[in-house]
Amino acid sequence: MKTAQGVHLYLIRHAHAEDGFDDATRPLSARGRKQIRTMARFLRRTGDFAPVEVWHSPLLRARDTATLLVGRLKLPMKLRTVVGLSWGDDPAIMATKLRARRGSLALVGHEPHLSALASLLVTGSAAPPVVVMRKCAVLALERESGRWVMRWLVSPDQLK
Repeated sequence: MKTAQGVHLYLIRHAHAEDGFDDATRPLSARGRKQIRTMARFLRRTGDFAPVEVWHSPLLRARDTATLLVGRLKLPMKLRTVVGLSWGDDPAIMATKLRARRGSLALVGHEPHLSALASLLVTGSAAPPVVVMRKCAVLALERESGRWVMRWLVSPDQLK
């Protein structure tokens, strides 16, 4: 699953979270923590996940997904809370932030924002979506000649 050298972007949907809490403070469920363990094992094995930074939305489930994933991978990645990665945010705002980005980056966020962002980056339009991100799924994109190209998409359900 190795990709060619270039600027990589990894879009990661937060892992499964508990219901019945305020949306901003929904913690990860036991199922979500298991999803992260499964995904971390896979990413370690492939060696194809080494962003310099991990940006996550301010919502608890995204922050915890980013923190637990980075901790399990034991890679020197900086974690950063970034506004513009929540489910209702305009994907064009994040696309603009990514335009001048150099170096590999992971974004941990929410649906339908991540699918709309992926679609916008790859096709130039946020709708219709070209992918639908399952919980704790990772989508790898690579920038080639000024365009983003999808390299792979994997979810914990596929790794059982």
